Amino acid sequence: MLFISAGFDAHREDDMGGFGLKDDDYGWVTDQLKTLAYRHANRRIVSVLEGGYALHALGRSAAAHIRSLSGL
Repeated sequence: MLFISAGFDAHREDDMGGFGLKDDDYGWVTDQLKTLAYRHANRRIVSVLEGGYALHALGRSAAAHIRSLSGL
């Protein structure tokens, strides 16, 4: 089983992380993690919201993550 601690404070609009990710980057990362889970964890994934302090960016990034998880 793959456990994801889904933190969104690395978004470029969030002052905490300073990593500079965009909304779509979270979807891409989730796609990569799904590939690993399909290959090594019998498609089992648990994702838990960990953080994100810029609420507008958090919502968009979490939505991209969920879209990827749900296959939309």
